[in-house]
Amino acid sequence: MIPASTALRSWRSAWRNLWHLAPGCGYGGCVQASQSQWRGQSRGVRMQGARYCRTECLELALLEIFGRAHAIPRLAPRASHRIPLGLVLLSRQQLTALQLRAALEAQRETSGGTSQGRKKIGAWLQDLGFVTEQQVTAALARQWSCPVLRGLPIEIAASRFPSIPTLLLESFQMMPVELVEATGTLLMAFSEGIDYTILYAIEQMLGYHTEPCLVCPSTLQKSLQDLARRRGQSDVVFDRMDDAGECAHIIGNYSAKVRAEEVRVARCGEHLWVRLERVRQEAVTLVLRAPGGSSQSFAQ
Repeated sequence: MIPASTALRSWRSAWRNLWHLAPGCGYGGCVQASQSQWRGQSRGVRMQGARYCRTECLELALLEIFGRAHAIPRLAPRASHRIPLGLVLLSRQQLTALQLRAALEAQRETSGGTSQGRKKIGAWLQDLGFVTEQQVTAALARQWSCPVLRGLPIEIAASRFPSIPTLLLESFQMMPVELVEATGTLLMAFSEGIDYTILYAIEQMLGYHTEPCLVCPSTLQKSLQDLARRRGQSDVVFDRMDDAGECAHIIGNYSAKVRAEEVRVARCGEHLWVRLERVRQEAVTLVLRAPGGSSQSFAQ
């Protein structure tokens, strides 16, 4: 039998080795010893593959992330198309050249020649009675090379999907419509064109592969209203702020309050989408006004 003194020395030696292998804080400027995690002072929280020993370190790391994202040149969130919508409708013989010119002229006169706030040509064609909503949606689907969703599966299935904040669904005019658990694929429907930056954010935040489709705007609007009624006010929204330090402080405070194991952050247009993952509990969702005013998207 091994003497008790020898066993104690072996245990102390093993503990010292483990102590030195303790992971350091993910924030490079942390002045606290990494051993504080092993003394039980802080469980820490993970973000982007790193563990942060204190709430203060998490907040400082978030500030660095916000700064890097703001420094990236703004990118167009939507792809440009080779064939304009009007020409697609012309090629399908659903519109005449005279009708298209009339709609374009009405669009120019109303907008004063500027593109800001201008109603889209598809809306003008519908207002003038030249095409139907279904025809415009089908033409958009051809532009984006994606399928068109028909029928009412949105209303049937939306309540069982992962929680994408309602504010983001409305902002990007999108809706989850099908989840294939076997392949981890989430089908997202859009009504005004596809934004691939938000699809990337959804993949990073929820861990699903996303596929886009298009649906008529009237169908999407009805489904968004139904979803909002079923969900109620489950998301925590901070929509009147424009300071990176305040955003980081709120995220840090909430992560400590709910004892989050992991923090996931994605910048989606003008907002930050935050998921605070917890062990054996539902994640807490925050939506904050993104600092800096840029629509550049990122995911952590």
